[in-house]
Amino acid sequence: QVQLVESGGGSVQTGGSLRLSCVASGFTASTRCLGWFRQAPGKEREGVAAIDRAGIVKYADSVKGRFTISRDNAKNALYLQMNSLKPEDTAMYYCASKTGSVAYCFGDLAPMNYVLWGRGTQITVSS
Repeated sequence: QVQLVESGGGSVQTGGSLRLSCVASGFTASTRCLGWFRQAPGKEREGVAAIDRAGIVKYADSVKGRFTISRDNAKNALYLQMNSLKPEDTAMYYCASKTGSVAYCFGDLAPMNYVLWGRGTQITVSS
């Protein structure tokens, strides 16, 4: 079964850190463009970070310097290390991939261009 499963969410205070994981099954994640997205209540889903087959990464301006996206090909997994968390980072976080024929992201963080989605994991940052 082709799927993505996120984990690692939770509650943290401002300035804290969390690491999200996303495990892929049914396909080889390293061959695709993968991304992290988030959606806060009442807001549209937005792109946070993406990484492609070549390891080229792209970050949203709001998380640049605080979040790091990485991949472990041996584990078929995607990660998001989040440091210096702020209350405005509170959201449901999702990992997603483009289709199997798209190995490169070309800096694309538009949710509409990603086709396979996990169910999400909640991050709550309190002040």
